[in-house]
Amino acid sequence: MGDFFSNLSLGFGVALSLQNLGLAFLGCLVGTLVGVLPGVGPIATIAMLLPITFGLDPVGALIMLAGIYYGAQYGGSTTAILVNIPGEATSVVTALDGHQMARQGRAGVALGIAAIGSFIAGTFATLVIAALGKPLTGLALLFGPTEYFSLMVMGLVFAVVLAHGSILKAVAMILLGILLSTVGTDLETGEERMTFGLPFLADGIDFAVLAMGIFGIAEIMRNLDHTEHRDVVRQAIGRLLPSKEDFRQAAAPIARGTVIGAILGILPGNGAVLGPFAAYTVEKKLAKDPSRFGRGAIEGVAGPESANNAGAQTSFIPLLTLGIPPNAVMALMVGAMTIHGIVPGPQVMTKNPDLFWGMIASMWVGNLMLLIINLPLVGVWVRLLKVPYRLMFPAILMFCCIGIYSINSLPTDVMFIAFFGLVGYALIKLGFEPAPLLLGFVLGKLMEENFRRALIISRGEIMTFVDHPVSAGLLVVALIVLVLALLPTIRKGRDEVFVED
Repeated sequence: MGDFFSNLSLGFGVALSLQNLGLAFLGCLVGTLVGVLPGVGPIATIAMLLPITFGLDPVGALIMLAGIYYGAQYGGSTTAILVNIPGEATSVVTALDGHQMARQGRAGVALGIAAIGSFIAGTFATLVIAALGKPLTGLALLFGPTEYFSLMVMGLVFAVVLAHGSILKAVAMILLGILLSTVGTDLETGEERMTFGLPFLADGIDFAVLAMGIFGIAEIMRNLDHTEHRDVVRQAIGRLLPSKEDFRQAAAPIARGTVIGAILGILPGNGAVLGPFAAYTVEKKLAKDPSRFGRGAIEGVAGPESANNAGAQTSFIPLLTLGIPPNAVMALMVGAMTIHGIVPGPQVMTKNPDLFWGMIASMWVGNLMLLIINLPLVGVWVRLLKVPYRLMFPAILMFCCIGIYSINSLPTDVMFIAFFGLVGYALIKLGFEPAPLLLGFVLGKLMEENFRRALIISRGEIMTFVDHPVSAGLLVVALIVLVLALLPTIRKGRDEVFVED
């Protein structure tokens, strides 16, 4: 317990420095902004802002990027409640009851309870990360390359199962990501692989180029496809502080949502998205009068919003302790860490305690900032909702091009983001989700490295992955999960999770 407090105090020492406070505030502000503006998600924003972080120190850069991620979860709820357009996938269920509350003139209460629930969930999740971080890292240090390879296979299988849409398409995307990660010069043999004799491919495909193209540019093109219909609430927002009765109704859903979100967030493969759906279903099942849901029930806002924020934060656990990104945003964080020369994994805690504990403490500080940013500034966010997308996209496009050019000063990088943008757009149109591709790309390099190392240690014996009990156990879990997901009844249930009325 002594360690727990001394580590947290080290973290707060780092997070409360003037520079890191400023970067956390900037991250939260930008995150809220992208969460509020429908169509610009945190994945696209983090991908676009990666070049800016190159000039910052690693701790500050990651604190800012983390702020964008959980800030977007807060901002997404504002759009869901006021415009009935979820700014984020995790805010889909908040729109159901939140927008109805807004139509009844209770938008302020809905926003207030969402912010308070998110803050409580964020505080709880910060403590969970701090408590689980050390034991999990200790466990991870016992892992060898064999176990790491199997763990990554399991992580990718979870990513397939929890991805939205067809399982086969998700598998195809992961394999394509792994294939792209092998482009470039083989570090062990010095041979060029899949470069087609093109010199600019000799160093491999740059992570920032791929991420910015697939998520930034493709997202802009996808948004231009849609005709905008923004149903901004015209009623007064009303008071922001919920009444005693509102608190009484929302207290238990906040507690349940926090626990559900925190548990599901740890799961590899975008478990954080499932939290709000699961919390909403639980609240509806426990309610004395389920017919109130969908008509402005405060429980339908409090539970999912708490789950959403708790999940967003606990999804940092696999990243910080094992070095395995559970979703596309975390894959971007791995990219950011690698750019700054930090090897993601259990060594982060021992070699960079400032970074590890500073990030954890900054999450709590960030949550407090979000409470301050979101509630008093709600009027500003409402005005921003009226900015048409056609005015925003040229600025975003220009920002992407300047950002990517500033990294290596290579015109081919700018052409590459346009190419990957077109590929990303085509993939979305054909029903392929690009997020598993990025996970495959990030994990592909780590998998190859661990696979080779395991084979060298075992003198080329492939059965080493089955002979090691932990590795065999992880592979069995992966196989069982994959087989279960392919069973027709479970597959049907999985599809229904994403279309909860």
